[in-house]
Amino acid sequence: MTQIALFGTSADPPTVGHQVILKWLSENYDQVAVWAADNPFKEHGATLEQRSAMLELLIQDLGCENVTVDKRLSDRRSLHTIETAKKIWGEEAEYLLVIGADIVGQIHRWYRAKDLLRQVTLLIFPRKGYPIQPEVLKQLTALKSKWQTAAYVPPSVSSSEYRIEGRSQAVIAAIADYVAAHNLYTIKTATDDEN
Repeated sequence: MTQIALFGTSADPPTVGHQVILKWLSENYDQVAVWAADNPFKEHGATLEQRSAMLELLIQDLGCENVTVDKRLSDRRSLHTIETAKKIWGEEAEYLLVIGADIVGQIHRWYRAKDLLRQVTLLIFPRKGYPIQPEVLKQLTALKSKWQTAAYVPPSVSSSEYRIEGRSQAVIAAIADYVAAHNLYTIKTATDDEN
């Protein structure tokens, strides 16, 4: 059975952490689809179109043939994303919905969470500072979900740190150039500290 990893991310901006997750997914699943998510629980610093463009740059740099950016999957509701994925790849594929440990606790509040979780296996990536709490696992069990923890811990890099601190090692050069060219985010520099 074809296994398809579905990875919606805020990508605000996409970091080297996102890139290594995508690399790992490409080595472990038949197809990987990624998109800039319009997360209703977050405010975004860049538009959906800009975040999608940055994801394209990240994928080009990655160079994995089985990883694609698919804007059709971007929806505020993950259930609609799964419905779209099934139209693209068919009902017979196994779908893994990739999430970070930092959002596992939100799932019970998602639109028709139980219907969503009947159709996918959650693939949870560990994240430093976000241990998966036992009560959250009880919620997942109550929702009759299938889930597994990824056998890979990505580097501790976050988009918010980049937006706030401008840590250049957090993003690839093409994304740093895109951010500068489009004047995205207000990134603090060393000269700001000196003034």
